[in-house]
Amino acid sequence: MSAVGWTTRVDREMCMGSGMCAGLAPDLYRLEGDTAEPVRQEIAEDERALDAADSCPALAITVRAGGRTVGPRR
Repeated sequence: MSAVGWTTRVDREMCMGSGMCAGLAPDLYRLEGDTAEPVRQEIAEDERALDAADSCPALAITVRAGGRTVGPRR
C-alpha cells in the first residue's frame, strides 16, 4: 500500500447523501450537508475506498489510480 496512490471524488450532482461511504470509511468520506465528500482527494490505496464506490447507490464516487478508473468496480 503506497502513501498516496489514488484519488477519490464524489460527484455532488449525483450524490443522494445516503451516507454509505461515510459509514464504511469515515476517515475517507464524510457527509457535508445533504451530500458526501472525500475527507481528502489524494489517498493511499485502500480497499475501503473501492467498497464505498461499489456501495454508493447513486454511483457518485470515483476512485482513480493514475489515469485509470479503479472504482467503482464493474
